[in-house]
Amino acid sequence: MIAQVRRALAPKPESRDPDDGGSVLILTLGYAVLAIAVILVCTAATSLYLAQKQLDAVADAAALAAADGFDLTVVGGEPVATLTDAGVRREAEAMMGALDPEARLVSASTPDGVSARVRVAGQWQPPIVTVFVPGGVALESTATSRTALR
Repeated sequence: MIAQVRRALAPKPESRDPDDGGSVLILTLGYAVLAIAVILVCTAATSLYLAQKQLDAVADAAALAAADGFDLTVVGGEPVATLTDAGVRREAEAMMGALDPEARLVSASTPDGVSARVRVAGQWQPPIVTVFVPGGVALESTATSRTALR
């Protein structure tokens, strides 16, 4: 009886199923491919976000510089700053030349003679070449700045 209990409790030799071989390798490769895909997508998304923020900063700087391109006149003893489309465009082009050579000025105008509205465009390329966006993505940004005398 004791011998039967010992045999029942003794570890049994492992029996391997011939169809089981290599399944862990396939799972590991699948998870590795999935992890690489997630890393590539996150890298591309972060790069796109940063490129848009950089283009926003360029548009803001160009609009701020364009708002300084006013003509100063005196009306009734009070100084009046008036913006013109030509002055806004001139100042915005000067700032764009100094900032980012990859961004281009799409438009620069004044809708009301007090505000300068600047629109810039650029092209984003993924950091690692992908089949999803091989040509990149066109980006645009618009900024408005007002001039005021106090």
